[in-house]
Amino acid sequence: MAMLKRRISRMALSLVFVAALGLAVSGPTRTADAVEKLKFILAHPVPTDHMMHPISVRFMDKVKELTDGAWTVEYHPGGDLGGLEALFDQAMKGVLPMIITWPVGSFDPRLDVYYLGYVVDNWKDAKRLYGKGGVMSNIYNEILKDLDMITLGTVPTGFGGMVIRKGFGRVPTSFPEDAKGIKLRVPLMPMAKVRYTALGFSPVPIPFAEVYTALQLGTVDMRSFNPISEVWGLRDVLETFVRTNEYFEQAQWFVSKKWWDKRSAEEKKIARAAVDHALSEGWNIIRALEADHEKKLRETGIKIVDLKPEELARAKQVIYEHEWPYVEKLLGADLMNRIKQAAGMK
Repeated sequence: MAMLKRRISRMALSLVFVAALGLAVSGPTRTADAVEKLKFILAHPVPTDHMMHPISVRFMDKVKELTDGAWTVEYHPGGDLGGLEALFDQAMKGVLPMIITWPVGSFDPRLDVYYLGYVVDNWKDAKRLYGKGGVMSNIYNEILKDLDMITLGTVPTGFGGMVIRKGFGRVPTSFPEDAKGIKLRVPLMPMAKVRYTALGFSPVPIPFAEVYTALQLGTVDMRSFNPISEVWGLRDVLETFVRTNEYFEQAQWFVSKKWWDKRSAEEKKIARAAVDHALSEGWNIIRALEADHEKKLRETGIKIVDLKPEELARAKQVIYEHEWPYVEKLLGADLMNRIKQAAGMK
């Protein structure tokens, strides 16, 4: 979420999805005993050309297989039951049983931990911490229990970086020195101001809907919280993407705790197996998408700049010194220490 509120670009995803969905994935076979009929809703806020759609289809197909068709999933993509905040709110209240979306910090500021800087900076560590059996789901569920929600798993949507408007010319990579005087769009999230002030920028909070115009008019020079998948939609006003990998962007497979608590042990087992099956290819899908995005951006003439090892180390140091203590005040020492341990910092 870089704070899209997360609308990943619509570029030529079909071929990638078809290839990824065709991959064989091992998983539980049909349940031996008869399963009672069950009907429930699965919703998400983005169109069907987003990776949430093929993952949802995989889930529904597996549910049908595991229950011999006894379960019916009423599928609502594209935000037809409401946008990001509305879906999250309805799941919290138990109105919607199951949603795939990004967390909404306005309901609980602790949810900003989803965007915490430099917990990981590479795909191997991301899958270890955020994939099946990873420690981050347990930490998230510690927070979500107060919101009557649980997460059954992570939907990876890429690593975040920054984009630079056309004609600006400067390419900051050494922080905070290079960032002095640069107006940087940040989402309406307090943690974002803490991070980018520490990195040397002049943060300017702007809603997502106004980002394109702000870059076009020069109201801001750069945009933060920008995974490579979102660069394509802004390509007409951009010249450079700085791949800082400063945070791991992710959506979650949220379930209403009110609905979940009503499920039998067997029903929970089936639901978890179907979600695991659906998410098992999510990591392959997003890696393929990122490679496709990068190829197209380079062909369009947009420069992609990676931090040098010493620049990456300096950026991490700044975020650990300024952003992490701020987040620790929100989470408490116990949860933060668990994140530090998982990230190899203790």
